[in-house]
Amino acid sequence: MKAIVSEKGQITIPKPLRDRLGIRPGQILEVREEAGRLVATKQSAEDAVGRVHGILKVRRRTDRLMDSLRGKPDAV
Repeated sequence: MKAIVSEKGQITIPKPLRDRLGIRPGQILEVREEAGRLVATKQSAEDAVGRVHGILKVRRRTDRLMDSLRGKPDAV
């Protein structure tokens, strides 16, 4: 696969390669030179909220859950 460097020094990573490597929009890549080659490595974005989002399977509306946690009556 080939990529052309733009006037601004930008390249587009070909879609099949992005798909195969799991590179998504907003992904941070570390770029370095290694033995005359350009090497890009995906950086893991440590997102504390993103790691736990969706873990709890609560079948109540958020306001009712919060009322229940605060001990308010009729919050069940």
